[in-house]
Amino acid sequence: MTEWWYNNKTGVVEEGPQSLGADRDGPYATEAEAQRAPQIAAERARQWAADEADGN
Repeated sequence: MTEWWYNNKTGVVEEGPQSLGADRDGPYATEAEAQRAPQIAAERARQWAADEADGN
């Protein structure tokens, strides 16, 4: 099964882990999901902040 990664340094989606771990997010199941990595991270950060504000 192919895994997809989003390179935060270059903004490029990679098939398989090609760059340094510190520079990439993933793995994602699909290329399209990896392309959304910045949005996914922002959504998760908002949810974590909301959970902390609620005391969860």
